[in-house]
Amino acid sequence: MARGYFELHDDPKDESKSSSSPIGARQPDPRHSNKHNNNDDVELDNLFLTNPQTGLTMEQVAERLHTFGRNELVEVKQNQFLKFLGYFIGPIAFLIQLACIISAIVQDWFNFAIILGLLFLNAIIGYVEESRAESAVDALRQTLALKTRCWREGQLQEIDTSGLVPGDIIVLRLGDIVPADARLLGIDASGADAGGELLLDQSALTGESLPVRKKKGDEVFSSTVVKQGQQRAIVTKTGIKTYIGMAAHLIASTQDEGHFQKIINRIGNFLIVFTLILVVIIIVVQFITLRNDPVRGQVLKILGPVLILAVAAIPVGLPTVMAVTMAVGARSLAAKQVIVKRLAAVEEMSSLSVLCSDKTGTLTLNELTFDEPYLCEGYTANDLLLYSYLASEFGANDPIEMAVRQAAETQVPVLRNRAVKNKVPGYDITNFIPFNPSVKYTEATIHDLKSNTTFKVVKGAPQVIIKLVGDHPAAVKAYVAMAQRGLRALGVARTVAGTDQWTLVGLAAMLDPPRPDSADTIERCSRMGITVKMVTGDQQIIAKEVARRLGMGRVIMDATMLSDPNVSEEAASDRFYRADGFAEVTPEHKFRIVDALQKRGILVGMTGDGVNDAPALKKANVGIAVHGCTDAARSAADIVLLAPGLSTIIEGILTSRAIFQRMRSYALYRITSTVHFLMFFFVVILIFDWTLPARLLILICILNDAATLVIAVDNAQVSAQPDKWRVGQLIFLSCFLGLLLTALSFGHFFFFWKNLGYVPYTEAAGDGVDRRLESVMYLHISSAPHFLIFSTRLTGYFWESIPSWTFIAVIVGTQVIALFMVIFGWLTPAIPAGQAIAVFAISFLSCVVLDAIKVQVFKYWTIGAQSLSFAPFGSRRKMLLDRKKTKVQQRRVWKSIHKAHDIALKTKVLLALRDNGSNAGSGGSKAQPATYDVNWDRHAANVDY
Repeated sequence: MARGYFELHDDPKDESKSSSSPIGARQPDPRHSNKHNNNDDVELDNLFLTNPQTGLTMEQVAERLHTFGRNELVEVKQNQFLKFLGYFIGPIAFLIQLACIISAIVQDWFNFAIILGLLFLNAIIGYVEESRAESAVDALRQTLALKTRCWREGQLQEIDTSGLVPGDIIVLRLGDIVPADARLLGIDASGADAGGELLLDQSALTGESLPVRKKKGDEVFSSTVVKQGQQRAIVTKTGIKTYIGMAAHLIASTQDEGHFQKIINRIGNFLIVFTLILVVIIIVVQFITLRNDPVRGQVLKILGPVLILAVAAIPVGLPTVMAVTMAVGARSLAAKQVIVKRLAAVEEMSSLSVLCSDKTGTLTLNELTFDEPYLCEGYTANDLLLYSYLASEFGANDPIEMAVRQAAETQVPVLRNRAVKNKVPGYDITNFIPFNPSVKYTEATIHDLKSNTTFKVVKGAPQVIIKLVGDHPAAVKAYVAMAQRGLRALGVARTVAGTDQWTLVGLAAMLDPPRPDSADTIERCSRMGITVKMVTGDQQIIAKEVARRLGMGRVIMDATMLSDPNVSEEAASDRFYRADGFAEVTPEHKFRIVDALQKRGILVGMTGDGVNDAPALKKANVGIAVHGCTDAARSAADIVLLAPGLSTIIEGILTSRAIFQRMRSYALYRITSTVHFLMFFFVVILIFDWTLPARLLILICILNDAATLVIAVDNAQVSAQPDKWRVGQLIFLSCFLGLLLTALSFGHFFFFWKNLGYVPYTEAAGDGVDRRLESVMYLHISSAPHFLIFSTRLTGYFWESIPSWTFIAVIVGTQVIALFMVIFGWLTPAIPAGQAIAVFAISFLSCVVLDAIKVQVFKYWTIGAQSLSFAPFGSRRKMLLDRKKTKVQQRRVWKSIHKAHDIALKTKVLLALRDNGSNAGSGGSKAQPATYDVNWDRHAANVDY
């Protein structure tokens, strides 16, 4: 039963090998797969044991379903339980878990419950928000081909496409989406000879905008669309074995750690190492100093207070605040028709510096339209359209015929508002010869009712029409110019009335036009520091013409340059970076482009809608599936656009940059407060054996971290350029601000101790002593770092962007609660209201001073700001300096080019003036416009180093 099926597939012995092929492995290309290896004369029913007139029996169908499975692409989803457990993995999560374990060991059940609750809260928020995004995408999922017509047991039945099996006989006709890979049989639904070709739109697979013709024996691929014709076909491959299924396997094989996760891990690792070093030092010193104390020298007595200190210092709220901030942003994007599948993609989109965009259907409309034509003397554009219409086949769904009819009916007055759509007022079509591949034109005989004359009109391949009318050098030159620009030309000619003498009317030019909003979107991306690179399966000349119309650079690389074995990886990466676009690419080419750019440290976005885009969408830092995308593209992408075109991406980028600013401000605040907290208590514990009670430490942790959740709804200042997690800068500034806060804390500590007599009594002092210093330091340590968040919101001064009222109310409100606590003596000894208010005011004013210091640090940050490391040393610094030198050299070169251009232009002007003077009275001459294209020096000014 399955003999014929396996003859058309890979050897079953190699199935495991094929199913684990790497991304770079070459997959079958629909553009070069018109014929099967077997001769066309071989009857397919001999291979599949299927009668094309009757189809399979239900017994055969059941057996083959059992053998080959259903014809569907099942998206491999992660086990939900394992996915939830994944939120308990990471540096911060591990440290929180360690704190939980130690709390249980020392039987501190209050802290155990709090820490465990925070741990689960982080996991639940992240899991729920990402599940919401996945549910939204599942609701949008549309099966491309739900039903198909299939011959079974001698009956033409309509069945679910998932029920197709190899050997099924299906009927394909206009508008159908091919439900599985199949081979054309050359007969129509009734069983008669089809006598023609099938026109298929393969743009979802190859990216080519023009349909392809398929004849008997040719392979057709799942998810392509029938544009013209009708034929039966025999199913050759289903499910994962189809071309679209092979692409789906490439998608599943790409699993990289996200950029955002790497950044959070680096921040978490720093805080963990910093915390553990100080805590271990405290424990060792406490063991040494208290080794002879029978009560306080016990292990649990030493670990207890230190554990509380560690828990209060750990940024347990960091994952929660980050997740909530991104979740709020994801909901905001959903209202703008941008569905976020992967929550971390919200942050990563803010850092994109290169956006690789598919051309067909994304930058362009994916439909042929008329462009500026070439007209012979005596004819107008309306004449050209009218004669093209007269020579068009009415009702044909060929894209060229449809483009001709649509343009003519829109622009030619006589064709508007006709009562009878298949008639042309004033003309009678007496004979029509449809397109024939052997002659490459259509021909119509027309009777002009007004003049009572008859003439013929032809429309077809330009070279054929020009040859028909005789020598026409101007038309040949125009045709070559159109071809060089990637325009598809169409020749139109007519006979002189009453004769057989042909005269050329003109050449119509057609192109898949850019979307109306594409040029504006690309320009806005450029202003936002994002380079848009076109990626297409179309020819290089077509890509260059579209790039010209969109205002993009025209350095377009073709597939041969992408896979040149003589070019090193470094040189190839440099080529990819400097290119404006890529043409004639395959899925593996797209994957390689993204990979090469990522290896340069660039965050890459990739847009696409077809199967051919899916592997690169998965590989990119942010994969963006555009409106009308296939299921394969939607499954691979991180973000799905519901509106057509790229304009929605701008809204997504702006929103993501606002979200980034919120997350960075929280990270700066949290690292600063952690450094301040640990450094202060590290010193006072070792020197004075003093610390705050556990209840106050935990209260600081809960109130301050809970309050900062409102940062997700704070106003944010959107940056003009792509955002970067400059971790070195972030940690340096945090440590610097933390040390300044620590100095301020010691100022409070010693002032109230030495001047007001608030003695720092140890725990061993017992009850009955004056512990008001605890209240003072609690209020200061709670408020001073907390107010600093008003400064960390911005890189500039804090007053440049007013926070939201919700943000102000919550942040100030929590500290007012702390103020009332120390005034009225809740959970801590009361202190005079004047002293409490003074501490509160100093905390606020100190943040104003620290804000000014922060601005200066950002302003004078060194070259290392471009690095993700703490500071640029060794090879990293050499690389950054080399880039700076290269940039200076490039500017010098382009300056010289500009000077040479100016000299050449002035010379031309002088020569023109001379010629104009010498030819005065005879018309003179005009200086030719400069041919220098200033767009070519764009790399000199805009290269991001």
